[in-house]
Amino acid sequence: SEEDIEKMVSEAEEFAAEDQKRRAQVEARNQADSLIHSTEKSLSEHGDSLSGEDRAAIDAAIAELRTTLEGDDADAIQSKTEALALASQKLGEALYKAQQEQASDAAAPGDGEDATVVDADFEEVDDSKDKSA
Repeated sequence: SEEDIEKMVSEAEEFAAEDQKRRAQVEARNQADSLIHSTEKSLSEHGDSLSGEDRAAIDAAIAELRTTLEGDDADAIQSKTEALALASQKLGEALYKAQQEQASDAAAPGDGEDATVVDADFEEVDDSKDKSA
């Protein structure tokens, strides 16, 4: 009936703000969980390239974010996620620096041991002349 339709529309409008809030909370949680996972993975693989102070800052940011995830405040979760992202930038910088050093080491030949030059002569062979002969 018309009354039921109007009632459903008003209920949908009434709960729209609550649904939006819940959606923001879920998205913030997903983003936080993803960042924690990727940061921990990077730390396990490349954490030895960080200073102890930088490593401690990242570990503290992870712990704070995990504690914040126990609550329901999407803004707090987002804030702690951003703090972890800032702290984990040190890991990215260390990885970039290590890659640059590896690239420069690979580009510069050592004592000439690996830098051997081979001088060769070559001659083109035309197979079509050999077949007609």
